[in-house]
Amino acid sequence: MGELDLIRWIRTRGLPGARRGLVKVGPGDDCAVLAGQGTGWDLLLKTDGVVAGVHFGRNASAGLVGRKALARALSDIAATGGEPVAAVVHAALARRHAGRWARELQKGLARAAGLWRCPVVGGDVSATPGPTTLAVALLGRVERGRALLRSRARPGDRIFVTGELGGSILGRHLRFDPRLAEGRWLARRPGVGGAIDVSDGLTRDLGHILEESGGLGAELSAGMIPVARAARRMKGDPLGHALADGEDYELLFTVRPGRAGALVRSWPFRTRLTEIGVVRGHGSGLWLRENSGRRRRIRPAGWEHLITA
Repeated sequence: MGELDLIRWIRTRGLPGARRGLVKVGPGDDCAVLAGQGTGWDLLLKTDGVVAGVHFGRNASAGLVGRKALARALSDIAATGGEPVAAVVHAALARRHAGRWARELQKGLARAAGLWRCPVVGGDVSATPGPTTLAVALLGRVERGRALLRSRARPGDRIFVTGELGGSILGRHLRFDPRLAEGRWLARRPGVGGAIDVSDGLTRDLGHILEESGGLGAELSAGMIPVARAARRMKGDPLGHALADGEDYELLFTVRPGRAGALVRSWPFRTRLTEIGVVRGHGSGLWLRENSGRRRRIRPAGWEHLITA
């Protein structure tokens, strides 16, 4: 069973124990969205983790591992248009990561918490015979009814992405900045449709938006994809890395065609913003228009956490 197959199966089980009117968005989006009863806010809940040998290598700085653990969850808050409130962290530490490494890890978490105004208010520490694993549970908030969701793309929407893509394994995957300010700004703009953060790869994450929006298609323009310098330093096709590497943690979102120009003109950030394609109708598939003008069908590609058995 693959990762997406497992998630689909979980979603068929419903939400046992949920109180009526509490859960606005459950499994299947970047964050769960809960009604903030009696307030002008909706609450965001997110959990994410990093695993040694999967999300960081043997020689990775403990401080940067702590930073990444918090930043990954914050990136999902950003993709929902929210702001963080507080986090709790569970650290399951292998023997070699006890002691000094663990203290440096906490320092990295603390620096990240201060930088992004997200206090780590508790958690748990345990030992493990397996790889060191950190799990972050994060509470956020967004103005009531303004959460950005994967399911809101429409045919004709223009597709945008922040920053540059590809080659994150060369170091950016440990040092990225979650696009919190950009996400908050987008949540307040008219015409923003489906949204997600690019963690598993551009085409794979775009596929999530298209699927959650009712099985839409899309066409990307190869010449418009913002390929990172790191992707050009790696073996293979730089564009291929930008389309599928993942761990870029940029925002990928759609905008209604009549609103796209105004959004670009009013973009207030130094962060690069690029229009890369257009959403097509139901069942039309995913296409790439090459610089030559040739149009070819492509399959969503990126990181798969579980291997189908």
